[in-house]
Amino acid sequence: MKVQTAFRLDKDLLEMAKEEAKAQKRSLNNYIEYLLYREVGNVPNEETQKALYEVHNDINLTPVDDLDQFMDDIMNGKD
Repeated sequence: MKVQTAFRLDKDLLEMAKEEAKAQKRSLNNYIEYLLYREVGNVPNEETQKALYEVHNDINLTPVDDLDQFMDDIMNGKD
């Protein structure tokens, strides 16, 4: 859920952020949100949280005997 907020920023810093956002073809809002996620913490999405839970609790794990074959299977879309 997005919420609206206000910040006071140094004028020169804001101008630099606007320029960088434009250079990356992002809106200023998107660019600042990107920076905050990168610096403050990358919160895993629901799917990643579930996968981490399964790994930590040894749920639905598939043993891998041949890493090269496993990687080939992943790259070729095999389960």
